Amino acid sequence: MASLRQRLLSIDPDETSFARRRFCCEDAAVRERLEGVGSAFLHGYHAALAEDRPAALADRLDRLALELRGFTYEGAALGLSLRDFLTPWKRNRLRRFLDGPAAPHTYLAHVGAGWLLARAPVRVNALLARLDPLLGWLALDGYGFHQGFFHWPQAVERQEVPKRLAGYARRAFDQGLGRSLWFVDGADVRRIPRTVAAFPAARQADLWSGVGLACAYAGGRDRAAVAELARAAGPHAPALAQGAAFAAQARERAGNPTPETALACEVLCGRSAAATAALTEETRRDLPDDGVVPAFEVWRQRIQDRFTTPLGATA
Repeated sequence: MASLRQRLLSIDPDETSFARRRFCCEDAAVRERLEGVGSAFLHGYHAALAEDRPAALADRLDRLALELRGFTYEGAALGLSLRDFLTPWKRNRLRRFLDGPAAPHTYLAHVGAGWLLARAPVRVNALLARLDPLLGWLALDGYGFHQGFFHWPQAVERQEVPKRLAGYARRAFDQGLGRSLWFVDGADVRRIPRTVAAFPAARQADLWSGVGLACAYAGGRDRAAVAELARAAGPHAPALAQGAAFAAQARERAGNPTPETALACEVLCGRSAAATAALTEETRRDLPDDGVVPAFEVWRQRIQDRFTTPLGATA
């Protein structure tokens, strides 16, 4: 069965290459780094097609370098979500994974679960009901990233949003779409602001939030480039910083900090990665129940409110 699943559901490694996706990237080192992210994701995805026992799956995922490990858990969450969808009589693989070895990587795992929305006829509310009430919105982020990465002519150039999305789901989708721009535009800190500026004003803050997350989590640019990105964000600098804060908390919780995340937090948030992660955890306390505004958005706004002072200020 594992062999059959691999044949039917596997994704060709070339599908995440910049050449196949026709992404622009003039820096060979940045391209290699970001293509490595895609490879790590596929490693996790294919591991989950072959193995669904949480401990054994984690053993496979943990063989990759520590800084890439979050991406392997993201890919594995997609694989398990897809297997759950295909076997209605057994839909506990993702839950066992999230409650077990993926708990430290819960941010990335929720993102990966959201790729299912692009790969299977799953209702948004049905998927959200199976996820953490707060972090479940990251699944929509995953959906947005998928559409930007694999279907950028529609999602980025034509700025299309899936018709099935309504309300806050469209905003969460845009956070993921913004994250995809780090790849689509080859982490080019001059190209990305132009791409974001072409979108309606109401969508730009959420796009910048996604850019900040990708800049801090995937990395690839030096201090001068990150500082240029911060200047280009202008009034959306708090959203950019909030995205970086999510990246810092994701890596802090998983125990896989990187110099790139530290650099992004210093430049975009004006504080260390550890302090930024702590702020993210602090603002999560005592969130209200979901109402007209989801608790997830209240959390994001609390974080952004902490970054309304000039960049570079320390805390």
